[in-house]
Amino acid sequence: MSQYDIGLIGLAVMGQNLVLNIENRGFSVAVYNRTAERTQEFIQKRAQGKNIQACYSLEEMVGALSRPRKIMLMVQAGKAVDDVIAQLRPLVEPGDLIIDGGNSFYKDTERRAVDLAKDNINYIGTGVSGGEEGALKGPAIMPGGQPEAYAMVEPIFKAIAAVAEGEPCVQYLGPRGAGHYVKMVHNGIEYGDMQLIAESYDVMHRALNLSAQELHDIYAEWNEGVLQSYLIEITRDIFTKTDEETGKPLVDMILDEAQQKGTGKWTSQDALDLGAPIPTINAAVESRIISAYKDERVAASKVLSGPEIDYRGDRDALIQDVRDALYAAKICSYAQGMALLRAASDEYDYDLHLGNVAPIAAPIT
Repeated sequence: MSQYDIGLIGLAVMGQNLVLNIENRGFSVAVYNRTAERTQEFIQKRAQGKNIQACYSLEEMVGALSRPRKIMLMVQAGKAVDDVIAQLRPLVEPGDLIIDGGNSFYKDTERRAVDLAKDNINYIGTGVSGGEEGALKGPAIMPGGQPEAYAMVEPIFKAIAAVAEGEPCVQYLGPRGAGHYVKMVHNGIEYGDMQLIAESYDVMHRALNLSAQELHDIYAEWNEGVLQSYLIEITRDIFTKTDEETGKPLVDMILDEAQQKGTGKWTSQDALDLGAPIPTINAAVESRIISAYKDERVAASKVLSGPEIDYRGDRDALIQDVRDALYAAKICSYAQGMALLRAASDEYDYDLHLGNVAPIAAPIT
């Protein structure tokens, strides 16, 4: 069997897209998934004809890799990561590298790094940002661990990362859990961004009674200026979607309940522990929690009716004010996140260089 450059465990869409991205940049990949059916489907469809080897046991995958081995985990954060590491441990050798590319809590990454170091196994906790499309076309990558461990995988990471201003969006960030900490705060900032955008929509929708097409045009214009970002871009596009059953704008038909994966909550909790104020991010986390209380909100709205909205001011002036407020609030959200990173770096000895952090996050949010 050929010796493959890297192994990847976990073939959900993020894992599949990362594999295709890696292979498309000239590297060979051995893959394994807990369920053989998903591996077979991936190889027969999306990976057909590519330099990707299907493996149906961890032993087979580890044996297919060139030494020192590089193995990336794209599995659900928490117990699943610990389980896979426990299964890999008797199969790998000192000097091999395990990379956790999921949204693991940074304290779990710290624990795993210390534990694996006892057997001289390298470990990198790596934030991967950009979602499914970013994984395929170029994510922002936030690795933390031993510098020598990062050097082992740096050529692959730089090849697959997004590019901003001619530079790949990947930087070695610091020891142990530094990468996952930065990813956690990155997600917290993104929570803040999304809440601010939602509130900008709400003001214009309720006060001005703007149509979906008018809102599309406004966010399209904003995306051409200082507010240009992925989140503004997809907000613009949302207003062009219609509900198949009713033909009405989809944004008017969706249930107003937001879910969360936990990274925003972790950001708020750690900020409280460090005494670092992040009010914009905290408010965004609380807004998501409140949104889940749908029955209570409906009941309250029948008892606590708000004032009638009858805005008679200058329409264009209000839109400009909302744009300026959104811009200022986004700056505040980023500043709060950066201040939290500085506090964490001092407390946890990460030695973060904030100048390296900002370019990684910028093209994604």
